[in-house]
Amino acid sequence: MKTTPLRIFCAGVLAAAFSLARAGGDLGVFTDQGDVGRVSRPGTCAFDGAKGAYMVGSSGANMWFKEDAMHFVWRKASGDMSIGADISFVGSSVQGHRKACLVIRQDLSPGSAYVDVAKHGDGLTSLQFREEAGGVTKEIQSNVAGPSRVRLDKVGDTVYLSVAGADGVLRPSGASFKLRLGDPFYVGLAVSAHDDAAFETAVFSRVEVGAASPDAAVPQPGLRIITLPSGDRRVSDH
Repeated sequence: MKTTPLRIFCAGVLAAAFSLARAGGDLGVFTDQGDVGRVSRPGTCAFDGAKGAYMVGSSGANMWFKEDAMHFVWRKASGDMSIGADISFVGSSVQGHRKACLVIRQDLSPGSAYVDVAKHGDGLTSLQFREEAGGVTKEIQSNVAGPSRVRLDKVGDTVYLSVAGADGVLRPSGASFKLRLGDPFYVGLAVSAHDDAAFETAVFSRVEVGAASPDAAVPQPGLRIITLPSGDRRVSDH
């Protein structure tokens, strides 16, 4: 896919408000960044310290199946914790499955065990997970498309997804997954273009990494999880 003039213009306007963030430089709440897996172009990260916002760009074929290809901005963490952000994409794209994600993963290898919330270019938002290194990725799709904000809360060995609709209020999505991770693990922001010939960019704003919220683990009696023909699952309120 070719880079369009609109995407170049949008990225240029946004970049003016950000400072290019280098590995070992100012990354706000994170400590480092780098490419994970095979990518055709080096990924980028620019940071706006005043807003706590990150503009992350990457090529990469996908974050799925048995390995990932992405740019990752990260820090190490242990125990219970949370990560939340508003996520938006830069420019239009024909790739509906470009992904911008909040990620918790065991290590920096392409096939690492992980859990994330992936916001797709077409609005689909899912809790994705790889239960073991080299395993197949699966997902639980949220019943809220294109949420204004997403958050992961790790409580014990379970990671819970919360999403905010048009009102901006975070609520438990009904999606969670139990994944045993050894301390320390990695937490951060990731982008994958879903097309290694392309380069897609997303902005993560109001980024927060902190304590887990007990509210995230509250059971949601009005929601249930159904199994799709693919074997993946979806949260339903019907």
